[in-house]
Amino acid sequence: MRVFITGISTEVGKTIASAIVVEALETDYWKPVQAGDLEHSDSHKVAELISNTKTIIHPNSYALNTPISPHAAAEIDGITIDLDKITPPQTENHLVVEGAGGLLVPLNDTDTILDLIKPGDKVIVVSRHYLGSINHSLLTIEKLKKRNLHVGIIFSGDEHPTTESIILKKTGAILLGRINEERNFDKTVVKKYAAQFKSALESF
Repeated sequence: MRVFITGISTEVGKTIASAIVVEALETDYWKPVQAGDLEHSDSHKVAELISNTKTIIHPNSYALNTPISPHAAAEIDGITIDLDKITPPQTENHLVVEGAGGLLVPLNDTDTILDLIKPGDKVIVVSRHYLGSINHSLLTIEKLKKRNLHVGIIFSGDEHPTTESIILKKTGAILLGRINEERNFDKTVVKKYAAQFKSALESF
C-alpha cells in the first residue's frame, strides 16, 4: 500500500500528518522533492516525531537548497527536475509519500506534484481552515477524484465545524481524523494521534 499525503496549500500540517500516519501504520516514509531546510528537512522532522523501530526514512530524489517552489529552486541549483529520476524506494513495507505544497505546485515546465501520484495510491488531503480554504479543499479533492483516486481528509488546526462539514458534504471524502492545535508536537503527541487514527487508517 502506498499513501500519498498532499495539502490544500503550503504550511497546512502535511509533515505532522505524515508523521502520525507513519507512526500509526509503521510505514516507511519518502519525500521525493525537498526544497530548502536541508539541515532540518521534513524527513528529519518525521524521523524525530516517530517512536516505532520499523520505519525507514528514504532519501529525497531531489534535495534543493532554496525554500521556494521546486521548479524555481531547481533552476537556482542549475538543474531541471526529471520525473523519470524520481524513483520510488524499494521496500517490502507500506510507504507514505509526502508531496510539496499543493497538488499543482510545478516541478518543471510540464509536471506538477499531482504527476507523482500513482493510480493505485490512496491519497490523504490535509486541510486547514483559513479564508479561501473551502475553495482550495474542494478544488484539490475534485482534481483527485477526476483521476478516480481514493481520497481521505485530515483536518488540521483549530476546529471549524461549518467549514469541515461543507467540505465533507460536497466531496464525499473519507474523514480520517483531525489534528488540533497543540503547544508542541513531539513523539508523545504524535503517538497519541497515531492511536486515535489507527483504526480509520487501517480501513481506509
